Amino acid sequence: MELEELLQHIVSNDHTHARFLNTLSLQENIGARKISANERPETSTYMVLKHAAEEHRHAFYLKKQIARLNATACPTYEPDYLLAPYSSKYYLNKLDLMTSRYLRDNLQLTGSALKFAAYLLVTYAIEVRADLIYPIYQAILTQHNSKVSVRSIILEEQGHLEEMTVQLKSFSKSWESHAEKITTIEAILYQDWINDLAKAV
Repeated sequence: MELEELLQHIVSNDHTHARFLNTLSLQENIGARKISANERPETSTYMVLKHAAEEHRHAFYLKKQIARLNATACPTYEPDYLLAPYSSKYYLNKLDLMTSRYLRDNLQLTGSALKFAAYLLVTYAIEVRADLIYPIYQAILTQHNSKVSVRSIILEEQGHLEEMTVQLKSFSKSWESHAEKITTIEAILYQDWINDLAKAV
């Protein structure tokens, strides 16, 4: 099932839509917590702090949007309140793990250097994906005259993508080659996630 068709199915049913919003909120929350977990207080930068704060805000914002559909829906991130809970939960973790292995095996990075490079490449791949998903989602929300909106997230995700591109250019002259490898890995994980979402709806 293509993304647009899948989102049409999701948005047309408030209960399913609430679980989808909760699933997106979970993924934004996982991203925010991964940024914070890899952060070293003595070397924290404005960009990293800003990014973590915005991802946490996205998680909160998406969770808050659920009330526009059903105020009592999806109180937690337990599996019953998610769509495709397993692949939704581990999508980002798998990408992070596979990116770290790639950096270790191909660039011989270790320790904090590996963690920061993985943060840049994983974030880049996720922002490229977000730049695809959120505008299509918003267009369908508008088409359905939904009270839900993700316009503010779209603007911030575009900003994150620009920031990651600048950072990756500083990281390596071959950044595009590395980014292509990671986005290829992400595309496989994304398709698995979409397939699992399609089964759930």
